[in-house]
Order: sequence, then structure tokens, then C-alpha cells
Amino acid sequence: ITFITPQNELEHVMAKEGTNLLDLAHANDIDLEGACEGSLACSTCHVILEQEHFDRLEEPSDEENDMLDLAFGLTETSRLGCQIKVTKSMDGMKVRIPSATRNVQQAKLK
Repeated sequence: ITFITPQNELEHVMAKEGTNLLDLAHANDIDLEGACEGSLACSTCHVILEQEHFDRLEEPSDEENDMLDLAFGLTETSRLGCQIKVTKSMDGMKVRIPSATRNVQQAKLK
């Protein structure tokens, strides 16, 4: 998988199946924020996928779509990195990290 940083630098990484893109980025010192630590309560791990790979994924959940609505620079192929688990079909995939994030966390109900 190749991460494309906001500065257009390419970061090629090896990934194990089942790892999510947020954890993969963090394990490889790639600057992808994850303010809620993958609990689906923010949009700071927003990534932009290539159409080909976006189309292969399951539809995002309602909760993910709610958080994506808060993301900076939302596109038609935007997803949250914490919700994308690596599969073999993602070999060669490019993942663009947007130039900014918007940290609007959803209040957790207790």
C-alpha cells in the first residue's frame, strides 16, 4: 500500500491482512491523525481512495457516513482509515491523506 502525504510524498508500506489503514499508518510513522483512536467518534483519519479500490469495499456504515460528513475536503471516494481493513485485493492501492483534518468529535453518550 502506498500512502500519499499532503506534501505529495509517497510512503510505500507492507501490510498484513486485517490491519486497518489507521493502525498501518501509525505503525509506519505516517502522519495520519486518529484523535478518537479508531472508535468511530471523529473524522481525523479521513483518507481518499482511488475509485477502483473504493468500489471494491463494502458500503460505509451510517456511523462512518455521519463522521465523514464532518471531514475536511470530503470526496466521492473518502473513507475513514480506521474502518478499512487491508485485504489481498488492496495490493498496490494508493491512499491519499488530505492536507488538513477537522477534529469535531461526536459526544459519547454514557
